[in-house]
Amino acid sequence: MKKISLAAAALAGSALMTGVGHAEHHALSDYELIDRDELFGNPVASQGRISPDGQWVSWIAPDEGVMNVWVASASDPSNGKVVTDDRHRGISNHQWTVDSQYVLFVKDNDGDENFHVYAANPETGETRDLTPLPDGIRAQLMGASRDRPGVILVGTNERNPQLTDLYEYNIETGERTLVAENPGYAAWVTDNTYKPRMALAPQPDGGMKAVYLNEDMTPGEVFADIPSEDMLNTNIVGFSRDNNTVYMIDSRERNLAAGFAIDLTTGERSLLIEPDKADLSRVLVDNETYEPIAYSTNYLQEEWQALNDEAAKELQFLSSKIDGEYQILSRTEDDSKWIVWGGSAEAPGQYHVYDRTALTLTPWFVTRPDLADAPLQPMHPLELKSSDGKTLVSYLTLPPGSDPDGDGRPDEAVPMLLWVHGGPWARDSYGYNTVHQWMANRGYAVLSVNYRGSTGFGKDFTNAAVGEFAGKMHTDLIDAVDWAISEGIAQEDKVAIGGGSYGGYATLTGVAFTPDRFACGVDIVGPSSLVTLIESFPEYWKPFLAGTWYRYVGDPADPEQRKDLLARSAISRIDDIRVPLLVGQGGNDPRVTKQEADNLVEAMQAKNLPVTYINYPDEGHGFQKPENRLSFFAAMEGFLGTCLGGRTQPIGDSFEGSSAEILAGAEYVEGLGDVESGG
Repeated sequence: MKKISLAAAALAGSALMTGVGHAEHHALSDYELIDRDELFGNPVASQGRISPDGQWVSWIAPDEGVMNVWVASASDPSNGKVVTDDRHRGISNHQWTVDSQYVLFVKDNDGDENFHVYAANPETGETRDLTPLPDGIRAQLMGASRDRPGVILVGTNERNPQLTDLYEYNIETGERTLVAENPGYAAWVTDNTYKPRMALAPQPDGGMKAVYLNEDMTPGEVFADIPSEDMLNTNIVGFSRDNNTVYMIDSRERNLAAGFAIDLTTGERSLLIEPDKADLSRVLVDNETYEPIAYSTNYLQEEWQALNDEAAKELQFLSSKIDGEYQILSRTEDDSKWIVWGGSAEAPGQYHVYDRTALTLTPWFVTRPDLADAPLQPMHPLELKSSDGKTLVSYLTLPPGSDPDGDGRPDEAVPMLLWVHGGPWARDSYGYNTVHQWMANRGYAVLSVNYRGSTGFGKDFTNAAVGEFAGKMHTDLIDAVDWAISEGIAQEDKVAIGGGSYGGYATLTGVAFTPDRFACGVDIVGPSSLVTLIESFPEYWKPFLAGTWYRYVGDPADPEQRKDLLARSAISRIDDIRVPLLVGQGGNDPRVTKQEADNLVEAMQAKNLPVTYINYPDEGHGFQKPENRLSFFAAMEGFLGTCLGGRTQPIGDSFEGSSAEILAGAEYVEGLGDVESGG
């Protein structure tokens, strides 16, 4: 097996955490152009973990250019061996079995999201597909419990594409046993023995009833009635170790999602965590009882709070040793050692091994050590105001040298990219952001806005997006652009908009509904029609559509709602588009299918509008392969350089090895016409 050393990555940690200061004014040209490969290529390593028995550490790192799982003895974590042999798309996740005998990971086929569950033996490197199901079937890893060593819980939709049946899989033999067939539930709630205790039953209004299950899996009494307005902020997160208590994050009868414990014997409901500014985000539990001992909320930045004295000491220790934010990612069964990640806007991330007995925090590796001396820039958390008075938590990054006093305002207005997050039921957060650092290095201000509908800021803010696609959700973005112009941050005639998924939809809305506000747009896997988007969703999404897309946007099966959906779609406003557009698409995307990009580009070409279209036949909802990432972002950099006038690194060989199909508009990006389509 091949060897790898992480020593160089570990040594880079100290320099990486410091970033680059702003003591005096410098011209942008004084700062090095960060190579795109250092930003968008594979990290040196990521996703550090420790086995439950404490004997192994593991991580994901390149092997022959493809991300694979590596393991090492915990006594010598810098000297590892690769234990998987992916030679195509790469592995993006992994975890240990509870008995430390195997590494588990899930992987799909070129982004189609029909996942299989795999097990790799850390001693021999043998990797097996535990779920060798027919094409088009989706397997989900539903549980890996300490109370059921050697067995995992898996859900598959092979019997009914919309519904998930439960199976126990023996990891050693691959044999499976049916636990429960799904009679029509949207989701199961299983305890630590894999017994289905409850299920979520969809309601006509888009809400769900969490019902107790009878022995034959028919619904019993209602455990929790969750209205549609609480669906995105309320969920059952797990059981106590003895399975007698259920823990919930719950926004019912309140705005901010709080933490509750429900005693299943007495029915007593106890409030454990009551945030005061943002929804409950992460929970750290006792390793033996599973009772919450600490939690985090994320308003402008993530903040941790302890629930007992022992946890308070742990958090205080970590806070004293780590600059920026941190997360506890992996723990041994005896809780003596933790893997802790730390990072900030100017630091992609350092992994540490925390020995709680010795009280030592040992640097392990840095994800991107090549950026240790790069001119990475601070990210400024902001509270902007929408035109109707809502607070929009936002994040701004400025070009190096433009803000010598560090007050978040450049000496002179600069071109700006409005970078919009996907979802829309997600959020932007503080921290290292590749697009922010890349674009700032090229000379642009980068602004990301948590528009209404974003999660984490209370259900009132999330529900304010109902009926507001291409409405107030977009107005929030325009209000943020107006703020940046009025503050002297952005040049009014040099603002671009871009993003992926909903961010792509927002981009298309921006150039079609408000074409006078943007100089150009970058749409990555964004829907051009809300009608065809919803009609093409995967079957396994359908139990949840009433509480999300139908409620927030509309049901295309209803003629009046269908008309409104089209009115809120860029495909109906092609004539209004007046600025250049770059479109990136994954050919296997099951969420936003290729027809969304095809239809948009065809309509624009019919009007002789400037559009550049790059499709990746081996990608899904985003670009996972590094060759594909590098090629698209090389094109994006050239596109924005023409549009906004920022610095550019030539395309060069950035398309080498990618599957890129340049289907339209190569002439609008310098150097793209010289690229051979298809790699």
